[in-house]
Amino acid sequence: MGMTHVTVTVRNPADTSKSWEGLFLVDTGSYDSLVPGKHLRTIGLAPKGRRRYELADGTRKEMDVTSADLEFMGEFVANTIIFGDDNAEPILGVTALESVGIEVDPRTQRLKRLPAIPLK
Repeated sequence: MGMTHVTVTVRNPADTSKSWEGLFLVDTGSYDSLVPGKHLRTIGLAPKGRRRYELADGTRKEMDVTSADLEFMGEFVANTIIFGDDNAEPILGVTALESVGIEVDPRTQRLKRLPAIPLK
């Protein structure tokens, strides 16, 4: 399977003039989204708590989290964001995708909009 990427803008909800834009790996195996911590700090975001995550290799790690506004594909969502290592690849998790009714087409590996967001 190929990898899917999408351009995402991360905004500080307390000051929407502060933002960072990057190319994110779409990862349907990740619940939350991850941004290199240096970019979050640059736009004035600070950790609001810590959560324990299981990484792809099976190890578990406590990581700082915050909340931010994400914009991609013309959609907007408030989301939990993980403070990644400063050199980490940005990841767009499945919670952000599903919140706006977007999924990955397994055949084409492209993002597609659902006809409606499920509310059932």
